[in-house]
Amino acid sequence: MNLLEAQLDYPFGDTLPASGALLEVAPGVHWLRMGLPFALNHINLWLLEDGDGWTAIDCGIASDETRAAWEVIFATHLRGRPITRVLATHCHPDHVGLADWLCQRWQAPLWMTTGEYAFARMMSAALPGVDGTAIVPHFQRHGLSDPALLERLAGRKSYYQTLVPAVPLSYRRIQDEQTVRIGVHDWRVITGFGHAPEHASLYSAQLNVLIAGDMVLPRISTNVSVFAIEPESNPVQQYLDSLAKYADLPADTLVLPSHGKPFRGLHTRITQLNDHHAARLAEVVTACATPQSAADILPVMFPRALDTHQLSFALGEALAHLHKLWFDGVLQRRVGDDGVFRFVALGA
Repeated sequence: MNLLEAQLDYPFGDTLPASGALLEVAPGVHWLRMGLPFALNHINLWLLEDGDGWTAIDCGIASDETRAAWEVIFATHLRGRPITRVLATHCHPDHVGLADWLCQRWQAPLWMTTGEYAFARMMSAALPGVDGTAIVPHFQRHGLSDPALLERLAGRKSYYQTLVPAVPLSYRRIQDEQTVRIGVHDWRVITGFGHAPEHASLYSAQLNVLIAGDMVLPRISTNVSVFAIEPESNPVQQYLDSLAKYADLPADTLVLPSHGKPFRGLHTRITQLNDHHAARLAEVVTACATPQSAADILPVMFPRALDTHQLSFALGEALAHLHKLWFDGVLQRRVGDDGVFRFVALGA
């Protein structure tokens, strides 16, 4: 455990739900884990008792392994009750990949924010601008020229559709500050931005539990990236602003993250995340004493070796930090004769 993690309280210690099993973490709230084929090798999902049925929160990717894990849950842990609602926190594949399968299997509706549902539909349909082919020219404009790296990124053109082959054709909208009744408990929707278009976390004051999705993770920082579909976005600022929306929650809130272990210490973790981004921004400013593209900043922020999955997120995050400083007036943006965007500190 590193020094930052040591500042948090993990009430379940190193206990994890066994494969195909549930672990009750609060009355009526059950934790399960599904595998992922990435360096981040798992996602936490949640089954909430909901009257005569269950609400599933997040789904896992569309894979035979994930379907098989769900089948074990269906056969052994639902107590004869159906899944009556599927709620996805956001549009990323590990959260919505099997939503269509679950919804069809149980004839259950999908609940999402409009921003997340719309993006899931667009990306699953591979519409121009959000399809995988858009990533290469986007990062070429930001200095990526290594043919091998470009080839690696081009090979991901069907990445989203492979993990999210379909999205339900209709949904029920949830939105900020809405109250969602699940079983005998009320959950307040808290939307967040920067990581995804309109991410939904859920907080129950009765249980003092926050289902945080990807907005507050205990061990890693949430990815915030500039994508081709919104090339002049400011996701770092959006994310930091969103963290402030959790400030009114009690200090002893039990946080249920999508990756890592449930923890207490929400306010401490928010401070850590703010400090993390401040440190990254300071590194970027120093590097921009001379003009730097996002590709130039990549090894400054991420000096370790990156696989292809990590590479796209790391490039997007390097650009996001440059954009935050550009929007703040700390950096200027220039376009070179080669068409590449570069950023430089004011007065440099």
